[in-house]
Amino acid sequence: MHDDVTKALWDSYAAEDKNDFFPIYHYLKHIQRLMYFAMLQSGQAPMEPKEKPDEDVDQMIKHHVLRIAETSMSLDTSIYHAKVVNFKDAVKLVTHKDDLHLSPPETVMPFKVARDVILKANDTVAVGSCPCRENVEKPCIPPTQQVCMFIGDPFASFIAEQNPKYRKVSLDEAVNVLEFSHKKGFVHSAFFKKETGNRFGMICNCCSCCCLGIKMWNMLGGAVPILAPSGYVAEVNDDCNGCAACADKTCNFNAITIDEKRQKAVIDLAKCMGCGVCVDVCPAKAIQLRREPSKGDPLDLDELKKPGVAA
Repeated sequence: MHDDVTKALWDSYAAEDKNDFFPIYHYLKHIQRLMYFAMLQSGQAPMEPKEKPDEDVDQMIKHHVLRIAETSMSLDTSIYHAKVVNFKDAVKLVTHKDDLHLSPPETVMPFKVARDVILKANDTVAVGSCPCRENVEKPCIPPTQQVCMFIGDPFASFIAEQNPKYRKVSLDEAVNVLEFSHKKGFVHSAFFKKETGNRFGMICNCCSCCCLGIKMWNMLGGAVPILAPSGYVAEVNDDCNGCAACADKTCNFNAITIDEKRQKAVIDLAKCMGCGVCVDVCPAKAIQLRREPSKGDPLDLDELKKPGVAA
C-alpha cells in the first residue's frame, strides 16, 4: 500500500472479507462511473462521461453493478440498500457524541446483509457532488453542489483524498448540507453496503427527478426492496386548506393527492415513506409525522442506544 488512507481501508477488513476491499476501492474512487453503469443497468439513459477509467477498472465496476443488481431482489441477499430517515435522525447520524457499534433490529433494517452502525465519536465526514445528478442531462441542482456525504473512517478519509469531487468537512458544515437538502425537499437516505463492512457509511440527499434509488422505487412500486421506510407516515389534520403545496412536485414518492371536493390533501399510506419533506412545506402547518408500526421503526440513534434495543 502506497498511502496511509489506502492502507487504512485495507486494514479495516478482516482476512475473510478482504475481497470486499477491491469493489469499495474502485467504488469510492469512481463513484460517478459506477452510477453511470447502474443507470444503464436500470434502463436509464445517463449522459456519456467526458472521462473514463481504463478498461480493466471499467470491467470491475461493471461487474460490481451486476452483483448489486443480482442481489437486490430480496431482503435476504441485498448488499446495497438504504433507510429513509427524517431530518432530525439524519442530524443525529452526523453529530453523534460517542463511539457506536449498533446492530439495528429487523424492525429498523429489514435487510439481512449490511445493517450495522459503526461510528467513532466526532468521526470524519466527507461531502461531494451527487453521482446521480452528474449523470442526468438536467439535474434539479448544479452537479457541483455537494450534497452526498460519507460518514466515518476509513471510507470518508479515503474518498476525500482519492476522489477530487469530495472533501472533508466539519460537523457543522455537514449539518448545513443536511439543512440545505431538507429545504430543497430532498429525501435523506442512510445507505448500508456490504463493501463498507456490512454497515452504514453514507447519507444521500435524494430527489425523484434525478436519483436512481427513488426513481426505481417509484417505477417498480417498491417491488425491489432497495429502500426501507422511515417508520413514520405523514398525517393531515383539519387545518388543511387544499393549497397543494405538499403535492405539486413536492412528494418524492407520489404519495399525496388533493381531494378537490373536500379541498384537502390525502396521503396514500402505501406509498408514503415518512421522509417529512411535506411537513415543512405546508404553510398551514396541517401535516405532521406519526409513528406507523407497519413501516418499521426509525433509525433513531437515541432509541437504538437504549439497553436491549440493538444488539
